[in-house]
Amino acid sequence: MTAFMKTILLASTLAFTSVLTLSGCEEGPLEEAGEAADQAVEEAGDAVENATD
Repeated sequence: MTAFMKTILLASTLAFTSVLTLSGCEEGPLEEAGEAADQAVEEAGDAVENATD
């Protein structure tokens, strides 16, 4: 394997890894829905706890 081919392989590996890493940073609609569901469950639990006090 030549030095040029090694350089190309390294550059493409770094580019692919960067794309995967950066695409995972954004919150999608399912993650936002999951956070809303978590908040609703937490609020319901707080309401039950306050009602039993």
